[in-house]
Amino acid sequence: MNADFRLALRQLRKSPGFALTAVLTLSLAIGANAIVFSVLNALVLHPLRVPNPDNLYMIERSFERGSTTSQSYPDYIDLRDRNRSFESLISYDIVGGVGLDTGSGNPSVVWPYLVSGNYFDSLGIRPYLGRFLHSSDEHGKNSVPYVVLSYAYWRSHFNGDPSAVGRTIRINKHPYTICGVAPADFRGTELFFAPDLWAPLVDLPQVGGWDPMENRGSHFTWVIGHLKPGVTAGAAAAELNTIAASLAKSYPKEDEGMKLSLSRPGLVGDMLGRPARAFMAGLMLLAGLILLAACANLGSLFAARTADRSREIAVRVALGSSRRLIMRQLFTEAILISVAGGVVGLAGAVAILRVLSTWRPIPGIPINVPVNPDAKTYAVALFLALFSGFLFALVPARQVLRADPWQIIRSGSSAIGSVGRLTLRDVLLALQIAICAVLVTSSLVAVRGLARSLHSQFGFEPANAMLVQTDLKMAGYDGDQRMQMRMLDAAAAIPGVTAVGYADRVPLSISGNDSSVFLDTTTDYRPTNAVADAQQFNVSPDYFRAAGTALLSGRTFTLHDDGKVPTMAVVNREFARKVLGGVDKAIGGHFKIWAGTRVEVVGVVEDGKYEALTEDAQPAMFFSFLQQPNSSTRIIVRYERAPQEIAAAVQQSLHSLDLGLPLEIKTWNSELGSALFPARVATVALGVMGLLGAMLAITGIFGMASYVVTKRLREFGIRVALGANQGNVLSAALGRAFRLLAIGSLAGMILGVLATRVLSYIVYLATPKDPIVLGGVILTMLFVGLVAAWIPARHALAVDPMILLREE
Repeated sequence: MNADFRLALRQLRKSPGFALTAVLTLSLAIGANAIVFSVLNALVLHPLRVPNPDNLYMIERSFERGSTTSQSYPDYIDLRDRNRSFESLISYDIVGGVGLDTGSGNPSVVWPYLVSGNYFDSLGIRPYLGRFLHSSDEHGKNSVPYVVLSYAYWRSHFNGDPSAVGRTIRINKHPYTICGVAPADFRGTELFFAPDLWAPLVDLPQVGGWDPMENRGSHFTWVIGHLKPGVTAGAAAAELNTIAASLAKSYPKEDEGMKLSLSRPGLVGDMLGRPARAFMAGLMLLAGLILLAACANLGSLFAARTADRSREIAVRVALGSSRRLIMRQLFTEAILISVAGGVVGLAGAVAILRVLSTWRPIPGIPINVPVNPDAKTYAVALFLALFSGFLFALVPARQVLRADPWQIIRSGSSAIGSVGRLTLRDVLLALQIAICAVLVTSSLVAVRGLARSLHSQFGFEPANAMLVQTDLKMAGYDGDQRMQMRMLDAAAAIPGVTAVGYADRVPLSISGNDSSVFLDTTTDYRPTNAVADAQQFNVSPDYFRAAGTALLSGRTFTLHDDGKVPTMAVVNREFARKVLGGVDKAIGGHFKIWAGTRVEVVGVVEDGKYEALTEDAQPAMFFSFLQQPNSSTRIIVRYERAPQEIAAAVQQSLHSLDLGLPLEIKTWNSELGSALFPARVATVALGVMGLLGAMLAITGIFGMASYVVTKRLREFGIRVALGANQGNVLSAALGRAFRLLAIGSLAGMILGVLATRVLSYIVYLATPKDPIVLGGVILTMLFVGLVAAWIPARHALAVDPMILLREE
């Protein structure tokens, strides 16, 4: 075996260009597969970093009009206390934008988990320092004065000082004692979110600024738990639905029609888990196609190299060497190249994965995915390298088995075969081109969809608009709209500002809020009697002008629409159609919400996107912020000056009202990062795949064309000597390559159109039935062919028949 390796190394040293090309080709493919597998492993295959993660499940709730991963807190208490299938059930929620003051007097914005007291004990997590929260700490709402810091936040904001445990901090002006620090490898129970700290869920009223703790109809918290040994997921789901049926009888207004199911935690159950799994499976398939294309490429290269060495191999066979030994030596060369390619590809993948692990795609929000490679990644890379080497070594092995050494020796050449006959190398090249076309089609569909989404109708206009985000509770203001009015007036007085509006939240942000809507004639307010679930926003009178939302009918709010008059609302077109019978019937119409509150419609605005770019049209309703007070504050500032100047002026103006008010100021386009994040990730990933596919197609066509030109130079010389023009020579030299390019491109484009339908669930407005996409694929593949054939074409056209014939 050592002799085989030494001989293989000598053979590869004789052809450094071939060896380098083969190693780089395979390294690209294995590196791409290692990266995709690491992300797949982190998001889908690898369970949460908690003890016994395999029997940890999330409880999801479904009802007649849809499903949700969240539960109400009273329902959680009943499920926790009445089930016998789980060791325990824990509840948690993610709250964004709370103010934390470590003692400097200038609060910063943090993103905590709010967790039930049994959270850490039930998960089996041990503290790095101090202690964790416990169920025994809870004695009702706002009763637990403790928080737990994440290891990263403790290191970055407390310099890793052990004496931080026991210190008092303030969250939204309320004092809390740091009771412990979580271990470094624990990031909570959602893979994509790295919290700054953990706070008690029972303190949501003072930490989050709202109190849904006794409202069975308010679904805001996630519930997970470990199954008891021997209990199956099906049995647990059946018991949960028995409890749900009992709750529906006891609380028909809130729980009628409720059904419960189990899903894997880590990606908000099936809400993010299902599309993430589908996309990662598709991406893994495309990465596999990249590897297959690389193997086809290397198979062609090895076939050509074996053909060039056919006389050497024939002599060895004639002298008594067995075909088995020759094949073993060819396989040894292939394995050496594959291992080298695997090492280089894995090294590049590790470097890229380390960058991805620290990437924060949405500024200001602690979202990132740790995708550091582990033993599984190295094992997969090794397997792919060995498998690839074996796969592309089969091609020259087939040639050796079928070769007639005496015929080769008598002919004195490698005889590449009949020009008109379809060879294995032709099939491999066509396969490469088809795979390239699939990848290019997918990437162009994603790019086109992303470009469309950036210029589509959102129901608001993010360009030339600034968002100022804060929560008035951080500065000690509670339920007082006078401060919000002062902020609006201060921003409106800035030169260059054309409109200013307030909203408790903006469309396409991470937070969501919807309510069941009932007809005006309804007297039974059970969920099954609702006609719609509508997105809810609380806004100021000038919000629609500042947001760029078109008013279709009626009016917007005025400052007289306060708590002294009946509740009024502005609704969108879809709401008017679904609930009120159309825009023309909406103005003056009424509907009911919140178990009987009657609302009069005063205006209708255009439809928009509220939770996701890929969502279907859904109802939305807007209420006057003077009738629905909320400390959560988003100020929309529409401007005509440079955004940097406006941002500085807004910060100075609002801090003149209260220097202790924490402000986050950014353009509205940047706020859309969370909504566009899946589309951008899909576009970048597929773009890289398309680029890799194009590179492999170029090298494949180049290799075939160069080989054909080199082997047929004497023939081309004779053709030129007999009067053939340049077109005839090019047709003879490159005709087969371009025919294969056309066939492979057509097949790949058809497969790509079928394969990219899944992108419509991730990338808004992504469709393969786009003439620009189809035209782009055709032009890209033509460009690939021209680039690959340029050098061989020049070589063929430069042939001098006199020199060739003289050499012969």
